Amino acid sequence: MAYDFQVTVDSANPHTLADWWADALGWDVEPSNEEFIRRMVAEGHARDEDTMTHRGVLVWRVGQAIRHPESRRRVLFQLVPEPKTVKNRVHLDVAVGENREAEVERLTGMGAKVVYRGQQGPYSWVTMTDPEGNELCLQ
Repeated sequence: MAYDFQVTVDSANPHTLADWWADALGWDVEPSNEEFIRRMVAEGHARDEDTMTHRGVLVWRVGQAIRHPESRRRVLFQLVPEPKTVKNRVHLDVAVGENREAEVERLTGMGAKVVYRGQQGPYSWVTMTDPEGNELCLQ
């Protein structure tokens, strides 16, 4: 039996980081269901402190997901109390092809940082970090 999965990224500010990654990848931020959130609070299943307003929209405080516009691929950004302190053991490799240098420039303009440029045989990549320090590679 094969299983589906999503990638989950720990974050200090999941909504802002989800916005960044959605823009970086050309994906969509999942829309919030404000009516559902209000109903959960009204019925006592959640508290007002479990919510916040992001860009004028009521959202759950603890997380925000993004989706590929044509597939079911999903990345969830979830709130964690501790800051990132060590190198990620898992990261995303983003295939940008011949647009690599333009994407490096675009992402650094959005707050990413170049960490390393690597090459092995005919393959090369640029390792970067997002605004919260999570690694990604542009291939």
